[in-house]
Amino acid sequence: MSYLLLHSSTDGQTKKIILKMADQLRRSGRECDIRDLNSDKSFNLSAYDKVLVGASIRYGHFNKQLVRFASTHQNQLNSMKTGFFAVNLTARKEGKNTVETNAYTRKFLEKCPWQPTVKSVFAGALFYPRYKWFDRVMIRFIMKMTDGPTDPNTEIEYTNWDNVAAFATEFDNL
Repeated sequence: MSYLLLHSSTDGQTKKIILKMADQLRRSGRECDIRDLNSDKSFNLSAYDKVLVGASIRYGHFNKQLVRFASTHQNQLNSMKTGFFAVNLTARKEGKNTVETNAYTRKFLEKCPWQPTVKSVFAGALFYPRYKWFDRVMIRFIMKMTDGPTDPNTEIEYTNWDNVAAFATEFDNL
């Protein structure tokens, strides 16, 4: 089985998640081609048995490349087994960590012409010292509004790796 694993990552957590899934899938004997949705522009989806896409949200939006990819390849994606997961800090909170309860993910999937076979949402990571000044200020402001940590030295990985592994297994078993 050959899988295409695509990621659209802003600060690297989505890429880290897709790499972890790829390791797990490879241990099960799967071939995984990992590509960056933000920089790769052409995809031959027919060369793969399944496609998995992971994308981060920044300031309430997915990268435009994700929307373009889903629109361009909707017919082929909808005719094969696919998976999608979103990564965002909102998902760190109970009640906002499922596809149905995570507003950004739910709204994207409602409008998306591609309907993934399996889908999930994972909490991302908060690494203030790694952000550029503007992002650090904006994210601190958002975290203050949502009762999150605002100390500019904070580094927290909220990703639940057990949930990531379970989703990789669910995708593999399609």
